[in-house]
Amino acid sequence: MINILLVDDHPSVGEGTKNMIEQDAEMQVTVILSAMEALELVKTETFDVMLFDLNMPVISGLELTKRMMSAHPDSRVLIYTGYEISPHFNLLIESGVSGFVSKTVTRVQLLNAIRCALRDEAVIPVSLLRQLRRREIRLNESREERALEAVSINEREQEILQEVASGSANKDIAGKLLMSQRTVEYNLTRIFEKLGVRSRAEAVVEARRLNLIHSSDFL
Repeated sequence: MINILLVDDHPSVGEGTKNMIEQDAEMQVTVILSAMEALELVKTETFDVMLFDLNMPVISGLELTKRMMSAHPDSRVLIYTGYEISPHFNLLIESGVSGFVSKTVTRVQLLNAIRCALRDEAVIPVSLLRQLRRREIRLNESREERALEAVSINEREQEILQEVASGSANKDIAGKLLMSQRTVEYNLTRIFEKLGVRSRAEAVVEARRLNLIHSSDFL
């Protein structure tokens, strides 16, 4: 028998999901309405797969996952939610979740996600898969690669860097990018901090070294 723990603060959702899963004779579901109850229950009972709602009062699905993985590192946790999880995606991955399931999926899709988790395989929507952070370990990782991993320049900051590289003054950049001069100055300060530099010239040189701007951007 496959024992499943479902934690959801909406009783009707919990019971409906339980009935749907238990149409598979091999699966048995225990429904809990709060994260605190779940943390107490796992002290005395074991479960093959756990499904956590993401948005719950007091302790969210993310926080519950962290606590569960801390106490039971081998747990298989699926986030089961009807909300958008993109803003929390990286945090959820880092917390140790085994996959994500929308509350709108069919019974077959839900059962498939559970069985995949049992095989230590993940079911992740393509839109979220594209956000995965790929971290490769290289024995001979160069200084440039390490620096790139530490620098996160967004698209707007990159546009400002390109304008700086072309010799544009802050006032001209503001006019071209439709922002205030003060906003340009604020963004430049952030760029300097991210690149570890103290001047526009140093920022351009460092950005070029990290391939954040192209040679054609220079005077």
